[in-house]
Amino acid sequence: MIRGIAQPHPAVIAIDLHRGHLDPEMATMPLEAGTAARVVAANAKFLRWCRAASIPVFHCVATYRDADEIRANPGWRARAEDPNDLRNNVLVHNLKGSPGCTIMPEVFDPSDFVIDAKKRYDCFFATDLDLGLRAHGVDTVLITGVNTNSCVLATSAAACCRDYAVVVVSDCVDTMDGADFHQWALRIIDTAFGQAMSADAIMALGLSRKTPSLKRA
Repeated sequence: MIRGIAQPHPAVIAIDLHRGHLDPEMATMPLEAGTAARVVAANAKFLRWCRAASIPVFHCVATYRDADEIRANPGWRARAEDPNDLRNNVLVHNLKGSPGCTIMPEVFDPSDFVIDAKKRYDCFFATDLDLGLRAHGVDTVLITGVNTNSCVLATSAAACCRDYAVVVVSDCVDTMDGADFHQWALRIIDTAFGQAMSADAIMALGLSRKTPSLKRA
């Protein structure tokens, strides 16, 4: 059951499922290799089911024109200057044209929508994500991706504040910051911004989208 919605019109927001986080050979801000592999596999399975159910998939990919767009955030600038910070590669993370900006092939299909203007944790900020969702009649967002305690949390809060029903797919998200941060982020989301549900639980709801009619009025 999705709280507050009798007949959901869902879409997936797949956050930063790119090589910059998930490919151990090139990631600038990597998840632990085993965690990355599990996240990719879980998303590949869930997104295949969503496409079969005609649920649209919106990939939001962090992409920066240059380091100045990153450095403008004082918190990120401070992290870059701290050699002990886990995220101190932030100024070279997902610069436009770098291989890290590539969506992992296992989770991508040509039918998916790609929003590659994401500059901050919140996928709605300075992107056309909201326009795309509303153009497709979406009232419920199924959120997957990386990182649970930053981009997933921020986007869940932003979606909630825009009056979407928010469902975070708990086994399709994780973080480079460790299991405690992942679990606490899910608890915060489930308490304040929406709900956390496993992919199997969501699929058991039998959600689907009817194919839009192309007939002229």
